[in-house]
Amino acid sequence: MKKSLFTDTMIKRLKPEPSDYCRSEGNGFTVRVMPSGVKTWLYLYAFDGKRRKMNLGSYPDVTLETARTKFEDARRQVRNGVDPVSLKEQQKEDRLNADTISDLITEYIEKHAMPHKRGWKEDKRILEYDALPAWGKRKAADISKRDVVLLLEGIVKRGAPGSANNNFKIIRRMFSFAVQRDILKTSPCIGVSMPAPLIRKDRFLNEEEIKTFWTNLDTCHASNEVRRALRLILLTGQRPGEVIGMSSSEIDGNIWTIPASRAKNKREHRVYLTKTALELIGPLQVLDEQTKKVKPKGFIFPCPHSAKIQHIENTVPAQVIRRNMSVPVMFKGKPVFDRKGQPVTENLLGVSDFTPHDLRRTCATFLSKIGFMDEIIDAVLNHTKQGIIRTYNVNRYEKEIQQALESWERKLTAILSCSTSNVIPITRKAA
Repeated sequence: MKKSLFTDTMIKRLKPEPSDYCRSEGNGFTVRVMPSGVKTWLYLYAFDGKRRKMNLGSYPDVTLETARTKFEDARRQVRNGVDPVSLKEQQKEDRLNADTISDLITEYIEKHAMPHKRGWKEDKRILEYDALPAWGKRKAADISKRDVVLLLEGIVKRGAPGSANNNFKIIRRMFSFAVQRDILKTSPCIGVSMPAPLIRKDRFLNEEEIKTFWTNLDTCHASNEVRRALRLILLTGQRPGEVIGMSSSEIDGNIWTIPASRAKNKREHRVYLTKTALELIGPLQVLDEQTKKVKPKGFIFPCPHSAKIQHIENTVPAQVIRRNMSVPVMFKGKPVFDRKGQPVTENLLGVSDFTPHDLRRTCATFLSKIGFMDEIIDAVLNHTKQGIIRTYNVNRYEKEIQQALESWERKLTAILSCSTSNVIPITRKAA
């Protein structure tokens, strides 16, 4: 085989012959010419006593300069004890078996979200609504920072900045999970900023709004379970998800014990149930239609589908609030439109935008207005103590929680009856 230093002119002048032939520059850097005229760059070498051949691409698509760079890289691998052909085959196989975004979402939900997050269903819903349709079939390793930015910008453009922020938080967490499990080397979310300004959450209902909300719940489009749950969130100040998941087994007399497994801070919490709270909860036992025996009720707010033995979904109360704030006005069974052709809607709750969590904030705000200290309010809300006090003060303030919730019930009753409030807070100082 004739050996000489390759030039671009030399390669261009190589003519096809009846059978294929090769020209080598030396050290295995070779060009093969086929009878069809196709010219292919090759690297011929020996590894572990076996002859090997590596395809470096076809000329002129792969230029002489590019082919020589590939050859030098492959030759360096051989000198370092790596077979470039086997490595390339392994990389190809790895590529075929690499996780798609659909695979990653499934693994993230099953191995991270479900074991560690009470709200894992919300993670699943968010990922399946935007990321899965956009990226589902693509390899997770192919998702770039630009892909993340464009996805989030699209969500903002459709008028959902809050959803864009929530998507980013969960997508970022999912890619961090992938890096931790060595599915990816780096996360495409590195360097990406929150897509929309964070809105400070300070919404709470004033007295007029509380009465309007409480009254209109009876006539809005909502199930009895959702109505009772929303009122109980306002009355107890507990987290919406913890109220929704309430079970008869957690209630003993006037005490509702939220187990650590259901509490956001993984800390068991005892809540005093006032008379109104117990009325909203209702009976803790029901008659079994089959055995005709009394049995524990189970979930206080059960899913309406009898085939599902579970509580209503955590997202349902928020969905009910949103839908009732913009209900289409109907006339003779048909929707009414304004002069601009837009559907006419009405707010059946009679209160401007709020969420179930704002009801919890309303409870806390009125406890403060009544006169209770932040320390007691934090105890009612089951907030984790901060700083050194967390180590040395282990008081659970159960008596104070009862006093606070009884005072709030009296205040709420006064608001609903439009009477002048004479609520006297029973603070530690007063006691």
